[in-house]
Amino acid sequence: MIAHRYILKAHLIPFVFSTLTLMGIFLLQFMMKFADRLVGKGLDTWLLIQLVVFNLSWMLVLVIPMATLVATLMAYGNFSQNNEITILKSSGVSLYRMMSGPFIASILVAILLFLFNDKVLPDANHQARLLMQDISQQKPTLSLEPGFFSQEVSNYAILVREINSTTNELSGLTIYDYTTPAKINVVTANKGKIYFTADQKNLVMDLWQGEIHESDVKNSGLYRKLIFDKHRIVMDGSQFSFHQSQGGIRGERELDVDTMRTIVSNFRAEREQQINFLNTETNKFFLADSSFISVFPKTVVVRDDRLILARVLDKIRTAKNNITSKSRSIEFTDREIEKYEVEIYKKYSIPAACIIFILIGAPLGVMVRKGGFGVAAGISLFFFLIYWAFLIGGEKLAERGFFSPFIGMWAANFVLGFLGIILTIKTNRETVTISFNFFKKLVPKRFKLQQETDENY
Repeated sequence: MIAHRYILKAHLIPFVFSTLTLMGIFLLQFMMKFADRLVGKGLDTWLLIQLVVFNLSWMLVLVIPMATLVATLMAYGNFSQNNEITILKSSGVSLYRMMSGPFIASILVAILLFLFNDKVLPDANHQARLLMQDISQQKPTLSLEPGFFSQEVSNYAILVREINSTTNELSGLTIYDYTTPAKINVVTANKGKIYFTADQKNLVMDLWQGEIHESDVKNSGLYRKLIFDKHRIVMDGSQFSFHQSQGGIRGERELDVDTMRTIVSNFRAEREQQINFLNTETNKFFLADSSFISVFPKTVVVRDDRLILARVLDKIRTAKNNITSKSRSIEFTDREIEKYEVEIYKKYSIPAACIIFILIGAPLGVMVRKGGFGVAAGISLFFFLIYWAFLIGGEKLAERGFFSPFIGMWAANFVLGFLGIILTIKTNRETVTISFNFFKKLVPKRFKLQQETDENY
């Protein structure tokens, strides 16, 4: 019991450290990818925090299996480097017993990760998608540059010749108003000020000492000029204010397992009806008493041959169109079923990777005999690439019907799980050490000489 607690404790700090490190890497990648969609839109800090938190959910689902492998490699690598594995084996403790504690813990982590994957992740994905859509539709904040026309406000073109950055006062304004197509309004003012209303729905411009020139498009003889000391223009500013959507249709990655199973059942029932209809249409060509054959009269009159032929051809075209349409409908239904089944099996397969990576990480850590984060991260990266290549490739191929969704989502676990069992059995029977001397040959000689010189000093 003491040995199990000691082994589990050795996993805890590397697991937390690798989780935080990998989450940071994923978060940095996310920010770099979507920075151009977020910058310059005047978004509230709380909205950005919400967006990051919602996207942290899918990152956590991917990171936990990775962190499990890194932590296992580091823990057993340290044990082997400090000869603790040899001491435990000489005391009669096999590698199987050393792995039992982390293996049980990985099952618990896998169960918790599945519950998170099924209950929390769908809602987080849904909210993240809605929030990103709303942000994408959000226009940048209104920006006025001296000497340039701004057409960011709908139906208005605004020219400001001078802007006082301290007081936000505008000087030398010219405004073209296109809100009424039948009229042309040009407003000029010596001074002005622009601001949003409290509800952020309207943009208000207060003007002083100016003129309004109004003309009619249809009747060029009509012209009106108004001189004002103070004038106010209220413009629609809703395109500059953020409106967060609620609800909406959910995709397959935004649903839990029970809901997706219900959808799959409905698709299967619909598919059964489509197949029955297709069989009915197809049987018209083969059954002697069918309505298709009944177009042929028992006594054929020569002068009616063309009419009969036209009726037959019309029946054939109708049957062909029905068969083609239902065949495509069945094919579409099959793709939809496979798409939802892929997501169902993925919710189980990714948490199960935590268990698989224990089987791989423990024997590899013993073989490598190094418990540093760099070595563990390098080895883990190799297996991560294999796992995600299987997972992504299996998902795409399963959605296209090349093989079943179950095989597509579980192939990586089967292959790596089999490899982990072989490595565990082999490592338990004999002590195997993985040497990295091969990589030393790739280092140029001048670097080796420099290193030896530094060590002598």
